[in-house]
Amino acid sequence: MTCAIVSGGASGIGLACVERLAADGLAVASIDLAAAPAGSGAALSLVADVTDPDAVEAAVAQATAELGAPTVVVTAAGAYPRTTLADLTVERYRAVMDLNVLGTLLVAQAAARRMEHGAIVTIGSVDALTPIPNQLVYCASKAAVHAVTRSLALELAPRIRVVGVAPGNIDTPTLRRVTAAQPEWRERAIAAVPAGRLGLAEDIADVVAALASDAFRYVTGEIVNASGGAVMR
Repeated sequence: MTCAIVSGGASGIGLACVERLAADGLAVASIDLAAAPAGSGAALSLVADVTDPDAVEAAVAQATAELGAPTVVVTAAGAYPRTTLADLTVERYRAVMDLNVLGTLLVAQAAARRMEHGAIVTIGSVDALTPIPNQLVYCASKAAVHAVTRSLALELAPRIRVVGVAPGNIDTPTLRRVTAAQPEWRERAIAAVPAGRLGLAEDIADVVAALASDAFRYVTGEIVNASGGAVMR
């Protein structure tokens, strides 16, 4: 059975990716600070901090030992905190950049050491392309993820493809928590999406699964926007 590794696999987009890849017949290992929910389809749930190199190395080594060398890797672990220039602190900056950027790199590094072939799919954001208010460090971190994706695609070719997905506003628990105090936000957000709705985590998981498949075997170094058309605005 083909092995997949998903960071951030316990909730949101990462969990949807675990479920979708498992449904496609892959043995999926989730790496997250929390255990993957029962019934998610994860063959292995590994609790680890993706900003800790030793923890990531140990988790990926265990996944490989139990499930085989990975052929699909999804780096979905991330944070979406409110940050402006006025309230920026070094600690907040480092926490977001470490999770969103360093976490992506560490998972990709540990997995690539063990991959014979396959695809790494990173999760960026359309906010890297069209910045939004009060998300200064988040936008910067996702722009860095896009740059990392392209650099890794060059470095790991032709053995491993590296592609990215840039979601728009996805109706996840994290987004609902961040916008809970702004009831009018949801209506404005939907109005800005030509598709007429917010995205679902499953929408992004479908894109991830497609990009990781042989149907996209000649695509690497690309960032695919999955925003329901919102990026056009």
